[in-house]
Parts: sequence; structure tokens; C-alpha cells
Amino acid sequence: MSTIPTVWITGASSGIGRALALGWAETGAKLILSGRDLGRLGEVAKAVGGETLVLPFEVTDHAAMNSAVASALEWTGGVDVLVNNAGIAQRSLAVETALQVYRDIIEIDLMAPIALTQALLPHMAERGSGKLVFISSVAGKVGVPLRTAYCAAKHGLIGYADALRAELSTTGVDVHVIAPGSVATDVSRNALEASGAKRGVSDPVIDNGIPPDEAAAEILAGIAAGQREIIVARGTELAMAEMRRTPDELFDRIADMVAKGYIAKMEPQAS
Repeated sequence: MSTIPTVWITGASSGIGRALALGWAETGAKLILSGRDLGRLGEVAKAVGGETLVLPFEVTDHAAMNSAVASALEWTGGVDVLVNNAGIAQRSLAVETALQVYRDIIEIDLMAPIALTQALLPHMAERGSGKLVFISSVAGKVGVPLRTAYCAAKHGLIGYADALRAELSTTGVDVHVIAPGSVATDVSRNALEASGAKRGVSDPVIDNGIPPDEAAAEILAGIAAGQREIIVARGTELAMAEMRRTPDELFDRIADMVAKGYIAKMEPQAS
């Protein structure tokens, strides 16, 4: 990784994404800011100062995403850190929820970060360095009521990230999973209801959650320390997530399997 890293953050216009941008800016990083709202991204770019590139796109628009990847790689010659942060939440009972809501949330919260990562992965793998950061949730470790679609997507994101980490364990590319609990953002206000409509109101637990700047500081410290799974939560949420934390010993064991030739052994053998 270069001395001055280039950090690409999706969902950078507000909440955790904005706070991470501000935090990385303090380290002197060059920032690529993505989201849907060009105006708000511009405000974040102004707030962080320094070298920034604003790349607005809808995460489910794969043509726009591929164009953004090309622009991101051209800007400084590479991306050192990709933060898959863009997403949407849910507040509805499964029995009442339209199937399209599941499709939409899984497309945004699971397929979109996979697609962006897959598009950028050859660049990082060839260079042999980089960090892939996936913002999942405590709901990606624990099944939480009113969030069946969200839990499905966030559990899936952790599964993808953990398997990817194992595959990349000998390449120099690191994978970090972040599992925030309640953070004081607009996540609940923007959540989808059973019909797919935006909820429009927040939850007291979210309003009284961890301030975004504190959450970002914990995330940045965890990444700097090389933590593969970073839980950012308090109280009951922290206790629940810790019960489902993946032990470092397991990560190490799977990485050791890869180092000893597991992937090659799985390849079809010529007869």
C-alpha cells in the first residue's frame, strides 16, 4: 500500500460513511466518495478537504459501477482501501413483507458490494496489497426481529467476506468485517416497510445510539490493528454479537489450510 492511501467509501454522504471519510481525511488519505446524492457528496468533500474524487452512482446500476471503477483506478493509479458501506435497512414483519422488498434489500446490501468488490478485486490481487472493508451489522451475526431481509443480506455479506479472506490470505490483501450495532444515523428513517415504502421515522434506540464519529474511530482503530472482525456496539447488542463472534483461531486455521495448498487440492486433477 502506498504511503498516502487512496480510500474509496460507498454510502459516503451521511452516517458512518461520512464519519469514516472525515476520520481517514485526518490521516491524510486521498478519498473517493460515492453515493447517490451528488450534492451531499459535495458537502462531504468540502468538509474533509484534501484530495477527493466524487463518484456518484446507484449501487445497483452495474454499468455505472463499472464506469466508477475505471475512474477510481485512473485517479491515483489504484485503490488501497475499499469500504463497502452503502446499504438500506428494514422494519417489517416477515409475514407482511412483499417479496420484492427481499429482492431489493439483498440486491443493495449483498449483491452490490459483491459486484463492486469483484470488479476491483483483480487490481488488488495483481498488486498484492489492499484492504477490503465490509460494513455488515450485528444483525449480520444475530437474527433480529423486523429485519429478516436485512439479516439475510448482512449474514450473506459476512459469509462472502470470510470466504474471500481465506482465498486472499496468501496474497497481501486484507479483509475486514465490521458489525455495528445501533449508531445514530438515518438508517431507521430510511428503512423499508413491508410494502417497500420508506419508513420515514426513526427508532429511539437508533437516536440514542453510538455517535457516528465514535463508531468510525473504533472502525479505523480496528482496521489499523489488523482486526478481521470488528464489532462496534454497546450493551445488549454487544453481548449478543460477542456470543456469535468468529474466533481468531478459526480464521487462522482456515488461512493455514489455504497456505498448505487447500485450493490447489480442490482443483480437478488431470486423468
